[in-house]
Amino acid sequence: MTQTIEQAVDYSKLKVVATRIFAAPRALVFRMWTDPAHVARWWGPHGFTNPVCRIDARAGGAIHIDMRAPDGTVYPMSGTFREVVAPERLSFASAALGDDGKPMFETLTTVTFSERDGQTTQTLEAKVLWLTPGAERYLGGMEQGWMETLERLAAEVSAQ
Repeated sequence: MTQTIEQAVDYSKLKVVATRIFAAPRALVFRMWTDPAHVARWWGPHGFTNPVCRIDARAGGAIHIDMRAPDGTVYPMSGTFREVVAPERLSFASAALGDDGKPMFETLTTVTFSERDGQTTQTLEAKVLWLTPGAERYLGGMEQGWMETLERLAAEVSAQ
């Protein structure tokens, strides 16, 4: 007898939470998130580049990043900052855009920064707000993508 077990993942409830401690003041770590020149150097998983990185870090301001994968595929993302309280907290809603330029899913990313003894504790929460059919294939790598992205951020902070 052959038994098949299917495990369904409800990507509409997907949430990633990651905490990282940096040996740097929170004003510096916050700036890494709001200065497009810095964000372009660390955003995305290992091997990705960001040929387009526009950030207007204020409530209602836009964020747009084109991530280029090692194979040359470009993954555009656009969104809007909901909250920017320097250097404590930022929040933005962003949508991954499909080949037709339409959003495939939207996430809400909230990042908080606290400082103690010259070190910054950063907590990131990214949760899916909605998705279209077929978006699951992109969301399956969301947790790993954020982990690699935050590793790249740590390297950028260390280089300062």
